[in-house]
Amino acid sequence: MGTETRMSQRSRALQWVKKLGFWGFLFFLLKGLLWLILPWLLARGIFS
Repeated sequence: MGTETRMSQRSRALQWVKKLGFWGFLFFLLKGLLWLILPWLLARGIFS
């Protein structure tokens, strides 16, 4: 894999992250945490 290909991939990844932005990151972070917390709460019997 040449350096041009790696730079191109890095450039595309960086552009995607910039487009996603802070709010997109926050949304997916909270969504991911809910996917972990809700089953845990159900297993503990907090939500029956």
